[in-house]
Amino acid sequence: MDRREKEELVVALREELTGVPSVVVASSVGISANQMNDLRAKLRATGSKYRIIKNTLVRRALEGTELEGLASHFKGPTAIAYNLEDAVVAAKVLVDYADKNEKLVLKGGWLNGTVLDQGGVVQLSKMPGKDELRSKLLSVLNGVPTKMVRVLAAGPTSFLNVLNARRDALNG
Repeated sequence: MDRREKEELVVALREELTGVPSVVVASSVGISANQMNDLRAKLRATGSKYRIIKNTLVRRALEGTELEGLASHFKGPTAIAYNLEDAVVAAKVLVDYADKNEKLVLKGGWLNGTVLDQGGVVQLSKMPGKDELRSKLLSVLNGVPTKMVRVLAAGPTSFLNVLNARRDALNG
């Protein structure tokens, strides 16, 4: 890779990382090619990206951005994982995979301006994702009208039950 290609990679990486809600930094030394393909497939299924890039290039890409605090995590073999829309999903996949494979080491991360340590990444993975939050909001929005219809229907139903009970008492 010549100097021009490296500069283009730095610019492209800076543009791509601008605006991401979170980034997870990990080391995957010793993971077999099949395991790495499996990890990448799981991340790709969630719309996340996993990139292994030279540390010096990543540090240059982060210079002058809000992600600059992550630069200290880029020592030794390092990879980054991120999702352009959901702050939690990449962390969930990596933490789950790291629990099953001790060779994947979480170094830290970044969330909306805050640098996270390994424990912070684990806590991030426990938060509900964008889709989970949407489903909870939808259930709340659907629950209110449903309860209102039940309350409105309860009056006539109760009145009908009283009339039926009175009819049965007169006929019985």
